[in-house]
Amino acid sequence: MKNMDDFTHFNEQGRAKMVDVGEKDVTERKATAAARVLVSRETFELIRTGGMKKGDVLTVAQIAGVMGAKKTPQIIPMCHPVMVNGIDLDLSLDEERCSVEIKATVSCSGKTGVEMEALTAASVAALTVYDMCKAVQKDMVITDVRLLEKSGGVHGDFHREE
Repeated sequence: MKNMDDFTHFNEQGRAKMVDVGEKDVTERKATAAARVLVSRETFELIRTGGMKKGDVLTVAQIAGVMGAKKTPQIIPMCHPVMVNGIDLDLSLDEERCSVEIKATVSCSGKTGVEMEALTAASVAALTVYDMCKAVQKDMVITDVRLLEKSGGVHGDFHREE
């Protein structure tokens, strides 16, 4: 049975609070997250050939992912604002899966991690792919949003075995 003191994001009254990271050490932190958008063969070909009416799907989604990472604390209530050192998104097409594969990496020198920024970047990029393609296909599936790895901080490193 968990004690109320075990929950770091609740105050004495049991209400949500943002954790105080003031006493934590600044460390180098990095996180990589991924997402996948499953599309039809027609949509895949339009993305691949640059035939979508809204423009270059992968470039716009890449920029949107960067913007999403920078806005993370504005949309995730308990996320601290983090001064990021870098944000990099890699979008690629997987012919076999008929999918857009998204990988987002965020780094910082800070007192708290950037997992949420990486996950938000991948998610926003996936949502942007959907938005750019929805005129052609409504039944796309955004799937497999996941943290691939993180480093730095007191909780140590994590690496997902895929």
